[in-house]
Amino acid sequence: MKTFFNVEDIGDLSKALAEAKEVKNYPFKWKRLGENKTIMLVFFNSSLRTRLSSQKAALNLGMDPIVLNIGQDSWKLEDKLGVVMDGDKSEHLREAIPVMASYCDIIGVRSFAGLTDREYDYNETVLRQFIDYGGKPVISLESATVHPCQAFADLITIEEFKRKARPKVVMTWAPHPRALPQAVPNSFAQWMNAADVDFVITHPEGYELDPRFVGGAKVEYDQMKALEGADFVYAKNWSCPGVTDPSKYGQVLSRDMGWTVDEAHMAVTDNAFFMHCLPVRRNMIVSDAVIDAPTSLVIPEAANRVVSAQVVMKRMLEEM
Repeated sequence: MKTFFNVEDIGDLSKALAEAKEVKNYPFKWKRLGENKTIMLVFFNSSLRTRLSSQKAALNLGMDPIVLNIGQDSWKLEDKLGVVMDGDKSEHLREAIPVMASYCDIIGVRSFAGLTDREYDYNETVLRQFIDYGGKPVISLESATVHPCQAFADLITIEEFKRKARPKVVMTWAPHPRALPQAVPNSFAQWMNAADVDFVITHPEGYELDPRFVGGAKVEYDQMKALEGADFVYAKNWSCPGVTDPSKYGQVLSRDMGWTVDEAHMAVTDNAFFMHCLPVRRNMIVSDAVIDAPTSLVIPEAANRVVSAQVVMKRMLEEM
C-alpha cells in the first residue's frame, strides 16, 4: 500500500475488518515490524484524535513518530507553483516535502480544505504534492476532500455494534456555527457504499455531496423520514459542496436547529446507536441527552481510530 486515500486502497473490506479485529485484540503483536522505522506526521491543522491515535498506532508497531506542526514547528509553506514568494511563506512544498521524506519511511498528512476554491480543494493540491514529491508511502490524516482513517474507524465500530447482518445507517447533516469541509461526510459515504449496509444520506437542499462520494446511496431531504428504522445515526455538519453552483462552495446555507439530533429524532429509529467523529458542538449537532445516552458510540468510535491507523501503517510496513 503506497497511499491511503480512498476506500479502494484498503482492498477487500471483509479482510480489512478481520485484520482490524486482530490488531485490536493483539496491538503489540507486530511491534518488531516498525523497528528502526520512522513515520512523520505533518499537521497543517489542529488535531486531537488524529494526532494521538496516529502516534499511538505507530508506537504499537515499534515505529518512531515525528510530529511536525506547519507554521509552528516549521516555516510557513507555500503550496502553489508560479507565485512570487514575497509574503509570509518562507519555503515551498516542492523543497520541503523531499526534505521531510528523507527523514522518514512513511508520511501522514493533515491538511484541510480552504473552502474558497473548489477546484483547488477537490484536486487535493496539497496532499498530491506529498505523493508526487515525497517518494514515500502517504497516509491522508484528513485532506481537503477525504478522511479515510476516520471512515475506516467508523466502519469498524459499526461492525462491532451492529445487531443485524445488514443494518440501516443514516448520515444526517446537522447545524454548525462555522463553515466546515466535506471530508468526513465524503469518506463516510464512500466507505458505507462499499460496505454491506443500507445507507441513507439526509440533508437540506443545497448540501448535495459530490456524486463521486454519494455513489448509489439514497438521498432523502426529509430528515425524520430518513431516520425511520435506522440502526445507526451518524451526525455531521458540512458546508455547501458547490456541486450544482460552485459560487456557493464553502458557504453556510442553513443553521436550522430543527436538524439537531435530539431525543425526538432518535425516537423514530430502531433504538439506533449515535455516532459522530468528534469534536462535537453539543446542543447544536446533538443534544446532551443523545450523546450521553448508553447508545452513544462516540468514545468507542474514537478509540477505534488507533485500530484503523494501525492496520494501514502495518500494511505499509509489511510491503517495505
